Amino acid sequence: MAVDTASSGQRIPVPPHRDTLARRGSITLSAHPRLRLTLMLSAPLLWLGLIYIVALAALLITALWTVDSFTGTITRSWTLDNIITVLTGSLYQTVTVRTVGVALLVTLIDILVALPIAFFMAKVASPRWQRILVIAVLMPLWASYLVKAYAWRSVLSQNGIFEWLVAPFGGQSPGYGLPATVITLAYLWLPYVILPIYAGLERVPDSLLEASGDLGGKTWATLRLVVLPMIWPAIIAGSIFSFSLSLGDYITVNIVGGANQMLGNLVYTNVGAANNLPLAAAIALIPIVIIFGYLAVVRRTGALENL
Repeated sequence: MAVDTASSGQRIPVPPHRDTLARRGSITLSAHPRLRLTLMLSAPLLWLGLIYIVALAALLITALWTVDSFTGTITRSWTLDNIITVLTGSLYQTVTVRTVGVALLVTLIDILVALPIAFFMAKVASPRWQRILVIAVLMPLWASYLVKAYAWRSVLSQNGIFEWLVAPFGGQSPGYGLPATVITLAYLWLPYVILPIYAGLERVPDSLLEASGDLGGKTWATLRLVVLPMIWPAIIAGSIFSFSLSLGDYITVNIVGGANQMLGNLVYTNVGAANNLPLAAAIALIPIVIIFGYLAVVRRTGALENL
């Protein structure tokens, strides 16, 4: 094979393409885009499988072991004693109900606070203020989790800032306990609820709001009948974050929860002080089952696409 050069017009021979393995592989990948995509995703999917699926399987297997009461060593004989203890024990039932109740209350508070903030950001604020507000929402995430939790401990303590603010009106600080836990968790997870709802509101066309107003729709009717159904998947997506994060938290309860316990505290206690890893694994299965059940319920709403 030969080609003409641009300068002299001479024909210079060009060697033929070599039929190498790399060339044949490149041609195959070019002709099969799905195969190319599969190979690109195989490594991260394999890593995720090892991190999540294998870890969950190991957790389940550990929950089926026991601890020797004399030596404290783990006996690798399979039994359902730990799972039966967790399901039938009054302590674990009480703590499970308390944990789910706190997680639901935190989620409800975050949704009620996030809705007006996200609506103002998406539909009222100018583009410049939108960027400023997004930064303001994200800024608390840059601070340390422990710093924020201990800051709320200081705020809610006796003679703290909260008591100083409400004392002239006859109020007092809630102190340490479940109210303080709910307040602190609601503050910690609020950005995770605002951002999905804000993204959902941005996808709502302004023309729909204008059309509702032109047809005589009042503000609350427009929000309830037009906006809310369209952003419902985004709201559920935000609730997944706040609910799941509250369900597994134990540090905040230790800092501001007083003597109250949640499932995370029981797991931490059995891993550390009690040195009973199989029982801790059995307790850890409770929030996992609850989260899987919640995800199965909300899957059909399209909320997972907003994550």
